[in-house]
Amino acid sequence: MALKSTVFKVDLQVADMDRGYYADHALTLARHPSENDERLMARVLAFALHAHERLAFANGLTDTDEPDLWRRDLTGQVELWIDVGQPEEKLVRRAAHRAQQVVVLSFGRQAPVWWAQNRTLLERLPHLRVLHVRPASIEALAALVERTLRLQCTVQDGQVWLGHERQTVEVEIEEWKAPR
Repeated sequence: MALKSTVFKVDLQVADMDRGYYADHALTLARHPSENDERLMARVLAFALHAHERLAFANGLTDTDEPDLWRRDLTGQVELWIDVGQPEEKLVRRAAHRAQQVVVLSFGRQAPVWWAQNRTLLERLPHLRVLHVRPASIEALAALVERTLRLQCTVQDGQVWLGHERQTVEVEIEEWKAPR
C-alpha cells in the first residue's frame, strides 16, 4: 500500500512592508511522503515572501511540468514560477520560457554545491532570481512544524521573521542571483 500525503493547515498573516502587502491566507498543504519538515517550511516561506491573492501551490514535487508555487494571470499565463530546493538546470530553463519571472528558493547544506554546478548556465537567464535560506534558519523553521499552524511573517528592509506565538525565527536569506 502506498503512503499517503499528510495534510497541514496554515493560517498565515503576511506583513511585507517592503512590498506594501498585508493579508491573511488560509493555506492547506499536502506534504508528500518523501518531503521533510524543512522542505514543507521552505514552501511556506516561499509563499510568504511572494504572497499574492493568486499565488497557489502546484504539484512541483510530483509533476516536473509544474513548480512548487505559481501565480497565473486572469488568462492563465504564468506570471511567477517558484521552485523550492535544487531543481535541475534544464527545468529552470524550461520554466524561464513559460513564466515572466522565475524564483528558486534553495535551502539545505547541499545548496552551495548545486549553485556552484549550475551557476554559469543559470546566470544567463534574465528573469531568474535565486535565493538561499541559510541552514540554521531552515532548521529553526522546521522546528515550528505542527499539523495546524498560525504563523506570522514580517518583512521589513530585507529582513524576514517567521513564527508563531511561542517562537519567532529571523530567517537569513542570501540573494545568489537577482533578475536583470
